[in-house]
Amino acid sequence: MDSNHQSNCKLNKTEKKFLRKQIKARHTLLRHEGIETVSYATQVLVVANGGLGNGMSRNQLLPVLEKLGQVDALLMPPNKPYSFVTYKTIEDSKKAYATLNGQKIVDDLGQKIILYLNFVEKVQWKELGLQALPPGLKVVEEIISSEEEKLLLESVNWTEDTNQENFQKSLKHRRVKHFGYEFHYENNNVDKDKPLPGGLPEICDSILEKWLEKGFIRHKPDQLTVNQYEPGHGIPAHIDTHSAFEDEIISLSLGSEIVMDFKHPDGVTVSVMLLRRSLLVMTGESRYLWTHGITPRKFDSVQASKGHRSGIITGDVGNLTLSKRGIRTSFTFRKVRQTPCNCSYPLVCDSQMKEPPPSFPESNKEASQLEQKYVHRVYEEIAGHFSSTRHTPWPHIVEFLKALPSGSLVADIGCGNGKYLGINKELYMIGCDRSQNLVDICRERQFQALVCDALAVPIRSGSCDACISIAVVHHFAIAVMYQ
Repeated sequence: MDSNHQSNCKLNKTEKKFLRKQIKARHTLLRHEGIETVSYATQVLVVANGGLGNGMSRNQLLPVLEKLGQVDALLMPPNKPYSFVTYKTIEDSKKAYATLNGQKIVDDLGQKIILYLNFVEKVQWKELGLQALPPGLKVVEEIISSEEEKLLLESVNWTEDTNQENFQKSLKHRRVKHFGYEFHYENNNVDKDKPLPGGLPEICDSILEKWLEKGFIRHKPDQLTVNQYEPGHGIPAHIDTHSAFEDEIISLSLGSEIVMDFKHPDGVTVSVMLLRRSLLVMTGESRYLWTHGITPRKFDSVQASKGHRSGIITGDVGNLTLSKRGIRTSFTFRKVRQTPCNCSYPLVCDSQMKEPPPSFPESNKEASQLEQKYVHRVYEEIAGHFSSTRHTPWPHIVEFLKALPSGSLVADIGCGNGKYLGINKELYMIGCDRSQNLVDICRERQFQALVCDALAVPIRSGSCDACISIAVVHHFAIAVMYQ
């Protein structure tokens, strides 16, 4: 019998459970993040579950770590469920390792998270180089007063009669209203021959004139889209249609700050902080070539230093924390284009490129090949990152599972990383997913899961008391062919 086995025999049930969890955390870090832990004590610890990606802010984690010794550095990579802490001495890091391992800490969402610590030889995180704002993009802070902000927000009546022409039904993830011209989401364009009655809200006129006088903008807009975002909502990455609007796109942030992501076609991504009452101005390359969008989440990774205001969120993992989102309303002003766009980016310009008609799979075989390439293969490649962003269950699903009778047998078809498999400990749950790597993550979490196709589930009909399949059907090739 080896020494490890002998030592394990001396552990009680709780200690053995913790050891299994710690080993699982170690294996997950190595398998999905390439972080190799060591068995001997060092000054550096990797703190699994103590990361920005699962709702732990610097302000909450650092004081806990500092109680155990002098912290030289706390590095929190963006969107990752772990962090690195470097102590002044090995004695301090050993004390933190012994004290905090398996301890519960409350994150910024109010959830209790168990920390698992392991020693590492060095911090394994590649710093991003210095970044610049996309060409043609600028952010102007405090461009309006708090009184003007209040008047602008009051100028939008979200409860008016739905029969009025100016009413825009809420989209799936946000409330939207249009002024001047209605923006049609089915073709991402406006009907230039059908202006909306009433034009822009009256208060906007004096504000826009002031911006023109001061040189913040070059054209007076004639179209306004107002979006209201609740915490956790966002907008997909997109480029405003070239043929619909002129060069200048401006967006005013009201009510709360937000981080907006800009992405170049070559893959470079720049995250930009838009403070409350700040104005974003996009012209040239930033307007025509870079996509912009808002990731749906309740917290943003932001600079921790108090002196940092709007602008780029840098990759300095030693200066990142979480900022809780509030209700944000954006006023996006645009000028409707009356002539075709002749910008310098013809490859992404709908006025200059000949768009081929959309093609759909002509056979089940072709549809299956598309599903294999763009669904199965993609999920195998991104399983680790995908899992790190899927940690908060949907409330209605939680409510459904907790309402089931004790002892019920439940199948989760398309279970992903298994975030629903452990919601109700009184249920017997079986998960299945097409991705081997996601199923491996489920098994590492001690869940029952198997690999299978959701259209051919190897479970006998009528054998389960309940079944859930969350955000799965849209991945089926058959759904693409016949939608």
